[in-house]
Amino acid sequence: MRNDDTFSAKIAKELETAGQNIRKYYQRRLPSNPAKDYYYILRDTPNNETVIVEYGFADSTGDDVNQLKNNWEDLAEAVTKAIVEYAGGTYQAPANSSYYTVKSGDSLWSISKKYGLTVDELKQANNLTSNLLSIGQNLLIPKKESETNTNEYIVKKGDTLYAIANKYNTTVDNLKSINNLTTDSLSIGQVLKIPSNNNYETYTVKSGDTLYAIAKKYNTTVDAIKNLNNLTSNTLSINQVLKIPNSDTNYITYTVKKGDTLYSIAQEFKTTVSAITNLNNLSTTVLTIGQKLLLP
Repeated sequence: MRNDDTFSAKIAKELETAGQNIRKYYQRRLPSNPAKDYYYILRDTPNNETVIVEYGFADSTGDDVNQLKNNWEDLAEAVTKAIVEYAGGTYQAPANSSYYTVKSGDSLWSISKKYGLTVDELKQANNLTSNLLSIGQNLLIPKKESETNTNEYIVKKGDTLYAIANKYNTTVDNLKSINNLTTDSLSIGQVLKIPSNNNYETYTVKSGDTLYAIAKKYNTTVDAIKNLNNLTSNTLSINQVLKIPNSDTNYITYTVKKGDTLYSIAQEFKTTVSAITNLNNLSTTVLTIGQKLLLP
């Protein structure tokens, strides 16, 4: 531990995977006496190989404070994982943690279904390039949006996904995504999560309307309306129903670059894949270079 940075690099990697911003990691000796560690805290703990782990800064003007407040258990568990694996042990993720330990018979599909995710979200969170898993492998389970952002609906006789989506001003794809559905079939008594519509109101297009005029009326932008409604042109039709971003909700428009994924964009802008997917009415996690995304 004293002579190389393998251990510190492993801790830093696990912290980064858990969502924390990381800085430089290194092993350093006292310049005037290479037999001693650089920091006095380390020098004053003789007969031990001491390690300092900085989880963040309580007086930070960035996002450290919120991460320490909301994610301290995940960060501590990340360091525990690094220590166990560095020591040659087999790490077992505890129940209700942000990690899941793969068991015999598990698949990406079964694990993603268990946690209300998509296979792509699970792969992106763990930088997986294939669907192959190994027993004992530990997967990071990305956090979904709070359940307070959804309502529940109990399916009745005669219901269809299309009818329910229309009733709640959402889309069939959104309903299927948020409920992890692979078909349009419903069963009586089935409980569906319904996304809340707090981020927009609706507007019915009248004769003479333009996107510019509507955007100006509602204190928003043409791009914001187009992204929220999946519009590819500025052409409108009379009686067309548009979703309009609430004026008290701040959005930014982001242009997809090479190498971007929904997960990396969500991490960069401190939001979630689910939030971006729902806000942009995306039915897939596949992105194209130059694509415009609306971000909360």
